[in-house]
Amino acid sequence: MTEKVALVTGSSRGIGKEIALGLADKGYHLVINYARSRTQAEETAEEIRARGVKAMTVKAHVGKQDKIQALFEEIDATFGRLDVFVNNAASGVLRPLMELEESHWNWTMDINAKALLFCAQEAAKRMEKNGGGRIVSLSSLGAIRYLENYTTVGVSKAAVEALTRYLAVELAPKGIVVNAVSGGAVDTAALTHFPNREELLADAAARTPAGRMVETTDLANAALFLLSDEASMIRGQTLIVDGGISLLA
Repeated sequence: MTEKVALVTGSSRGIGKEIALGLADKGYHLVINYARSRTQAEETAEEIRARGVKAMTVKAHVGKQDKIQALFEEIDATFGRLDVFVNNAASGVLRPLMELEESHWNWTMDINAKALLFCAQEAAKRMEKNGGGRIVSLSSLGAIRYLENYTTVGVSKAAVEALTRYLAVELAPKGIVVNAVSGGAVDTAALTHFPNREELLADAAARTPAGRMVETTDLANAALFLLSDEASMIRGQTLIVDGGISLLA
């Protein structure tokens, strides 16, 4: 592999950062996308450069099409190519279903689902020029089962998993492999926004058959596998990484 480039959205911290560091270890140059945390994004970029590859940081709200366009134009200007796109950036309003408003729905769906479609379109245009590429999205168990206060996020992640299947079929002729990784509860900064965070963590720790909670590295390792040549015949699938908790009633 020579001079390949990867974009990981929402990669200044958490799972996105772990994936970005893993790709850097494999020799990829990185595009670190962030929405607010510029300092953390720059720190992540420095960690990546210390691995002997290039890194750029780009602030972009991926829920807005004009910002997506600007993001990819910056990638073109700096690297002139793209080989991997990891759709990791996520947000959401965590409230009971009867308390949800239109703005809550639009905000969550734009960042979690619409972003995948329009980022994938832009990524595919660049990947096709290189003979192919890889796309992986991050999902969660709330896409397939009920989680308290999780309506908007769960529905948006279900959309991500459905869109993964459609992208996998329509982008296959371009040599692009598309999949997703779905995780159980992971103790990241994002989980601090859950009103029932402590309950979620305690339940996951106690009930996971594997004997421990899922960690960011578990999800990153799964994503890196799906981005590898060894996974080239896995298409449109959502790989569940949850230590077996979803197998329980």
